[in-house]
Amino acid sequence: MRSLQKLGFFCILLFLVSPVLSSSSQEHVKGASKHKENIHKMISHKLSFEITLHGFLLWASMGFLMPVGLLAIRMSHKVECRRRLRILFYVHALSETLSLLLSTAGAVMSFRNFNNSFNNKHQRLGVGLYGLIWLQALIGIVRPQRGSKGRSMWFLGHWILGTAISLLGVLNIYTGLQAYHEKTSKSIRGWTIIFTVQVCFFTFFYLFQDKWVYIKKQGVVLANESKRSTIDQVVLPREKQKEVAPVESC
Repeated sequence: MRSLQKLGFFCILLFLVSPVLSSSSQEHVKGASKHKENIHKMISHKLSFEITLHGFLLWASMGFLMPVGLLAIRMSHKVECRRRLRILFYVHALSETLSLLLSTAGAVMSFRNFNNSFNNKHQRLGVGLYGLIWLQALIGIVRPQRGSKGRSMWFLGHWILGTAISLLGVLNIYTGLQAYHEKTSKSIRGWTIIFTVQVCFFTFFYLFQDKWVYIKKQGVVLANESKRSTIDQVVLPREKQKEVAPVESC
């Protein structure tokens, strides 16, 4: 009889306590899932920040500093003042050195924090560019002296490789924007438009400064010819005009 009473008391106690245990267990599961969700959000936010920082470093390196250095050394070909020539050379060297350092920082950041399976164009092109940038830096350091036999071949190779790196760097920025969109599902239209405008500006400036001296010379030649023709018509007689008539250049 007593055993039955104890069994009944134990069943009643278990019936009363079971809801409390069940609610505490559910709260524990909800707390664990919420904690995991917060950790996932923190990881996603950190990964998004690292991807953005990686993209900014590579844009500053490939998309800005490298074209600036290319424009500076291109402008030096038309400069006769030694002081301005030295300034443009230092701008070229400094911008290319900073570009190398920033691209190295972006590459190290990519290897450490991202899943580099090298199954897309952006990662493969990035690895190739990283090797070419260091090769270009070494070529720039071991340049021959001006006037030596190998200077012309060195200059040709340095110019071709530098131009190729700049073009591939711009292409890799576009592929990086596409990879950023696929990774974060964020819109890249605004960044693509801004970068395209920048590329067009650098291209126009490159072509314009290359022809600026030629354009100025064309204006001077035309002005001199017009002035000379006017003087000949006013001062010289017709016989002399025929004798001193300017020969038409090819």
